[in-house]
Amino acid sequence: MRKIPLCIPYTGQEEKDAVCEVIDSGWYAHGPKNHEFEERFAEYLGVKHAFTMNSCTSALHLAVEGLGITGEVILPSFTFVASANAVITGGAKPVFADISYDTCNIDPASIERMISPQTEAIMPVHYGGQSADMTAIMEIAEKHKLIVIEDSAETIGGTHNGRLTGTFDIGCFSFYPTKNLTTGEGGMLTTNDDQLALKVKALLAHGIDKSTYEREDKEKAWYRSASRIGYNFRMSNILAAIGVEQLKKLPEMNRMRRDLATRLTEALAEIPEVEAPVERPENKHVYQMYTVRIKEGLDRDEFVRSLNNKGIGASIHFFPPVHYMPPYSGQDFRRDNLSVTEEVIREIITLPMYPQMAADDLAYMVDSIRNTVSELR
Repeated sequence: MRKIPLCIPYTGQEEKDAVCEVIDSGWYAHGPKNHEFEERFAEYLGVKHAFTMNSCTSALHLAVEGLGITGEVILPSFTFVASANAVITGGAKPVFADISYDTCNIDPASIERMISPQTEAIMPVHYGGQSADMTAIMEIAEKHKLIVIEDSAETIGGTHNGRLTGTFDIGCFSFYPTKNLTTGEGGMLTTNDDQLALKVKALLAHGIDKSTYEREDKEKAWYRSASRIGYNFRMSNILAAIGVEQLKKLPEMNRMRRDLATRLTEALAEIPEVEAPVERPENKHVYQMYTVRIKEGLDRDEFVRSLNNKGIGASIHFFPPVHYMPPYSGQDFRRDNLSVTEEVIREIITLPMYPQMAADDLAYMVDSIRNTVSELR
């Protein structure tokens, strides 16, 4: 039976050579490749500061803590739990907003409804490769004097009105293997705020202001006093080397994803029970995930199981939503009427998506979807 996994990282000899170069150098921990990756990433986005970290979760945490947010942060419940976890571990309190049905991104109208005197920030989660409505969100933020922390884990290279996600205020990115750019594990925080940059740089490395690499040529390289209490959220030099090579490929990888999504959408148009994803005209979708909706009364869970039995690595993102999870399901956290979220979680399916998917694999996946519809109808 043919096997089509949910995702395959797009890597080649360049990443292997970069890792070998670092191993041969003997500098395994945070080092020169981190600085190169940070500089190249900041240049790509057009921002002043970028900091490599061990995960996007750490970046979100440090955005909250570094900005001194202790009140409420509005975010969607339809997200991976890491978003809400980072709000709490960073010292604030999550408030859950509903999403827009077409994009599964946070609904600006729901954000407005959930603003209270305790609200300090908005955390839009750019879902699956498509930007949230940042025009409306930034207007709300300006109106109410709120900070915006973009969870751009799933949307590296996506744009809203020509502007890259992660550049509207504070950007947080993930380099997990399923993402458009991967280092295996890893993340990045970006900002134009010089004061936040100083705090983040120290917080991610035990509260020490300068890294080992930056101290190497100093007269007292061993002097490493902490200026504040911090964490070990660093990315290794080995992983950063992979990131440098992946960033070079990012525009081409995103182009390949978009081409694949176009072909898949055209093929699925012949199957009325399956609704393809929507790309809003003001956005450039980079399809970190390709999510469809199952209509006409078909059992969504049976649909996924049937595809899995045919070798298709389909999944569901995200179930359960955060407000269903025991730590967040009680009365301690405010939430809007999440009616759209409740509808989406009954319908949505994530199909395999990776740049190098072969044409015959795509055809097999579409045939399998068509056959599954016939079986469950």
